[in-house]
Amino acid sequence: MKELIICMTRALVDNPEDVNVKEVNGGQTSIYELRVAREDIGKVIGKEGKNAKAMRTIVNAAISKQHKRAFLEIID
Repeated sequence: MKELIICMTRALVDNPEDVNVKEVNGGQTSIYELRVAREDIGKVIGKEGKNAKAMRTIVNAAISKQHKRAFLEIID
């Protein structure tokens, strides 16, 4: 899952080497903290949050096969 988030994010940003994802596992939930360069935050979030919402949808669809739930947090 972590690799999926990194791959999607690197396609959006100007500084792909600054993409970092930290995973915090719980029982039935996983939290992914996404960090990018300050100037790339807007590209990851997108207009009205559309990019962020799409990424969250993809992550939840991918992890639902494991009967888990995922939260993607974009940290600035």
